[in-house]
Amino acid sequence: MSVETLTYESPQFLQKLTGHDLAGLKTIAEALHVQITSRDAWVRIEGEEAATSATKEVFSQLERVRRQGGEITPSMLRLIVESVLVEHHDGPADAIMNLKLVPSSRKPPVTVKTRGQIAYVQAMRDHEVVFGVGPAGTGKTYLAMAQGLHLLREKVVQRLVLTRPAVEAGEALGFLPGDLKEKIFPYLRPLYDALYDMLEPDEAERMIERGAIEIAPLAYMRGRTLKNAFIILDEAQNTTTEQMLMFLTRLGEGARCVITGDPSQVDLRRHVRSGLREAVEVLQGVEGVKFVSFLSKDIVRLPVVQRIIEAYDKHRSQA
Repeated sequence: MSVETLTYESPQFLQKLTGHDLAGLKTIAEALHVQITSRDAWVRIEGEEAATSATKEVFSQLERVRRQGGEITPSMLRLIVESVLVEHHDGPADAIMNLKLVPSSRKPPVTVKTRGQIAYVQAMRDHEVVFGVGPAGTGKTYLAMAQGLHLLREKVVQRLVLTRPAVEAGEALGFLPGDLKEKIFPYLRPLYDALYDMLEPDEAERMIERGAIEIAPLAYMRGRTLKNAFIILDEAQNTTTEQMLMFLTRLGEGARCVITGDPSQVDLRRHVRSGLREAVEVLQGVEGVKFVSFLSKDIVRLPVVQRIIEAYDKHRSQA
């Protein structure tokens, strides 16, 4: 039996190491088969020598992330625990902080929180065209937005273009009140929400006004060539095969793009094939194109969301 005690400068700092959630200590203890006692600014670890050593490494990695400005979330904590268990103490903190994105000087940096997100951000750095495919809540759109704003801030690209299909445009928009902009806004609202989460309102509005950020329906992309831009196509499962090809051929010199979607949530009319599904089949192995598949364990919303999606997947697989 081995006993280790870790002491920090304040109870508040210790709370930040576990995401302000006592369940974080329980997660660590159960995963590493140790007993953890915490009071004030110290943590006591009891267990087999190898287990206590691994637990110390988990706290060391959490501390490194926190001291470099990263926010500890339940999903990030699970990633660090898993990495220490599987990778024999190969430090995940370095991977997390090396992939840190800084969309704005006035907001906290955006950090990866799961293994899938690490692969995704690395892919966006290394490839011109990246497909992020997987369930809702895995950070596909949010991280793509952060990467685009980061590259815009670093002057790697000149514009950030955000687009998504308005799948009901031919049927429902005419019955909505307002002008065309007001009719289309509900379809683009999720993109605006992510944007205003990363930028201060005045900062975002100023960039939109001067054309550095453009948010538009996919139909507006036809006939254009987008140069020196970072383009995000969101909800790509709702593109038709023709729309997807049209979008992919808009890319001009210096452009990069990210296509995000969840093939299980297609809203197209029956017998209309999803452009995302065809692209996954056609573009595998094409140079410059990278596919990143997210799993339910990459979900970074409330833990209950992950359990809901897993329950639906299990039910549908048995049907």
